Amino acid sequence: MIPSYFIAHGAPSLALEQNEYTAFLKQLASELPKPRAIVLFSAHWESREQQIAGAESYDTIYDFSGFQKELYEVQYPASGDSAIASEIQDLFRQENIAAGINTVRGLDHGAWVVLRLLYPAADIPVIALSVNRHLSNAEQYRIGKALSSLREKHILMIGSGGTVHNFGAWSGEDRPVSTIGPCNLIAGWRTS
Repeated sequence: MIPSYFIAHGAPSLALEQNEYTAFLKQLASELPKPRAIVLFSAHWESREQQIAGAESYDTIYDFSGFQKELYEVQYPASGDSAIASEIQDLFRQENIAAGINTVRGLDHGAWVVLRLLYPAADIPVIALSVNRHLSNAEQYRIGKALSSLREKHILMIGSGGTVHNFGAWSGEDRPVSTIGPCNLIAGWRTS
């Protein structure tokens, strides 16, 4: 059975950096068997109803501002897999989890930064999933449980985000503030 991971995506500039963490991610991918597909929850795709990306190919979303010009030229031309997206929707349906297929959304930096470091060739289909920060821990657990059988089908599961994502602490304000667009709570984030 293929493992599943929570991977911190850091700042978008991580995509261009060469440091111990980026080296670790590159090494991690080389030690894993190549997955049939990747299912990735991004901390930067929030929705009230569970969304499943059903795109055949993805645009690269630059959901940030104020970074170096080179970062806005990075492309991650991943393909999707509509059959796996439909399978995921069926798994959710079996667990009474409402879920829709989104065929137009691209990959935000919570997805493509991590994927570019792990699999730079973009040769593995990706199925991105949204996160609903308003769900209880038990409801979030049910979503993960519904997907657990995919690991047996050689599909890599990744949760991308950060355990702390508090821009308020950086800006000196007394509440979290996002300067890069809407974010979600994977572990303690609330949007302004």
